[in-house]
Amino acid sequence: MKLFYGKIEGNRVTINDEEQQHIVKVLRMKEDEEIYITDGKGNLAFGKLMIEGKKAMISVDEIKTGLPDFHPQLHIAIAPTKNIDRIEFFTEKAVEMGISEITILQTEKTERKNLNIDKLRKQAIAASKQSLRFHFPVINDSIKLQDFLKTISSEHTFVAHCHENLHRIALNEIPKLDQMTFLIGPEGDFSEKEIKLLADHDVKAVSLGNQRLRTETAGIFVAAWNYGNLQNFR
Repeated sequence: MKLFYGKIEGNRVTINDEEQQHIVKVLRMKEDEEIYITDGKGNLAFGKLMIEGKKAMISVDEIKTGLPDFHPQLHIAIAPTKNIDRIEFFTEKAVEMGISEITILQTEKTERKNLNIDKLRKQAIAASKQSLRFHFPVINDSIKLQDFLKTISSEHTFVAHCHENLHRIALNEIPKLDQMTFLIGPEGDFSEKEIKLLADHDVKAVSLGNQRLRTETAGIFVAAWNYGNLQNFR
């Protein structure tokens, strides 16, 4: 399946401008080749490619709507790593494994204060297409931990930290939920003050095992654990 990104509005399907350039200039696809377009909202159009000059269009044969998403839905709120390549790697792999939402957290020990969220969103779209996802994940703007806690439901929220002297439950102790949010700390972990703040908001602490994991590894580990628990596939 050659999957691309575009708009699907009723019977009208428009291929994204950047995707058109990729189809014509990079892939050099030919007229009448099979092509699939998704809007990242659970809709999929299938048809034949039409090319007029530098423009790529689709002659639609069929449109499928309301395709199922991954379940349970997983939201990971993660502190950015100093090396931006690592958070980009996490984004790509977590998207491939069905993550629904990513939020970039600013914490006390976060060293990287600025990062290109739009670039992460483009990487999420690319990873979605690569893995044939028809629901693209939400990539939120960066937010301070204390502000993020105002948006959560404690019943569905968990924090993975390395403070062994504090109570933590195992992943297999988490009940079945329709949606979950996991917080992953920065290099150096959450501070004890932040752990107390999370506890004050009734966020349950979780252990990811005996090994100390890097920030991006912890995020990928949680995404893989959730992927193994998926109840419905497309």
